[in-house]
Amino acid sequence: MEIDIIPADYELPVDRAYAITVVIKSFKGRKDVDVHLFRSKWDPEEDEAYDWDILLGDPVDPYIEINIESSRRVLLEAFTIEERDAIVEYLKERYGEKLASIKSCPLNFPIPLGLAGLSELSPGKSIGFINFDTMPNYPLDFSFCGFFDLSGHKPIIDNQE
Repeated sequence: MEIDIIPADYELPVDRAYAITVVIKSFKGRKDVDVHLFRSKWDPEEDEAYDWDILLGDPVDPYIEINIESSRRVLLEAFTIEERDAIVEYLKERYGEKLASIKSCPLNFPIPLGLAGLSELSPGKSIGFINFDTMPNYPLDFSFCGFFDLSGHKPIIDNQE
């Protein structure tokens, strides 16, 4: 399994600033499925603790309607270094043979307005979530989920005629 942890190359404005993606070798009949991890729960008071004026930037597109709460979720769903490291260790121990890679990098600041948190997406035919904190013997003291979209991944068995 490849583990690629990219450190910040500048001083981050907050500790909660890391994204994590894993690649599962085989998942729901597909191969090499990207799963984007995110914090699924947080204290509502945490939202009020940040200086959003410095954390949020210009709109991605000046012509789209902006939902500030959605853009804030991008940060609230991110991980601290300690959480990131705990997740990496948990995934290595629990799912190591099933994973092709674990990758993490810091968010870019300021976060563009118009981005939305992963928790706002709706499951569908090919889109879904993995709730890691509901797995048996889950050891971490915080919750996280994974978002996946199977539509961009090849089937394990190719149905060629």
